[in-house]
Amino acid sequence: MRLTEIPLALEPSELPADVVQFLEEADRRVRWFSERMPGLISGFIPSDFVAVYQTLRFIRDRHLTCGNSLCEWGSGLGVVAALATMLGFDAYGIEINPELLEASQQLAADFDLPTVLIQGSFVPPGSDHLLDRAFMDLEGGLKLHAETDRAYEELGLDVCDFDIIFTYPWPDDEPLIARLFSKYASRGALLLTYHDSKPMRLRRK
Repeated sequence: MRLTEIPLALEPSELPADVVQFLEEADRRVRWFSERMPGLISGFIPSDFVAVYQTLRFIRDRHLTCGNSLCEWGSGLGVVAALATMLGFDAYGIEINPELLEASQQLAADFDLPTVLIQGSFVPPGSDHLLDRAFMDLEGGLKLHAETDRAYEELGLDVCDFDIIFTYPWPDDEPLIARLFSKYASRGALLLTYHDSKPMRLRRK
């Protein structure tokens, strides 16, 4: 199904004090991982968390969602999912790396945030044909963990149960992300993606 672009007209504004405090601590822990464990945490590149927060607030304040649930695909330290929780969303995160998952759960617990964070692959079961197509399109292969597991079964939810999917895709993985979302998300759901070299992108199924 075709995805429709939604223009983002963001107006930067002052962040709430609790968000500032949370982001300061999150940035400290991101730096720790980046400096102390660069080899262990392969491919760990955080988003611009302020920009993501402002975008999620834009989505909330303009009532753009069909519901209140968000899932962060490849949640890393769980910062985006935690920010979504602070904005009133029912937020979840799926992260394949156990060290990052443990750190994300600790960060959420330290700020008493009921964000649900689990270890696993965000790739939905049954998507082998889409993965095969993506591998055929790319000589160097995909950067994301392309094997499915029981993550959604553990959550008791499917991709179609989320109103927003957020992810920060590698450039070569972006077409696959869009295909997975297009096939498995519910009609009306939002795909929010962060990009290092261009503005954030919001699309609706």
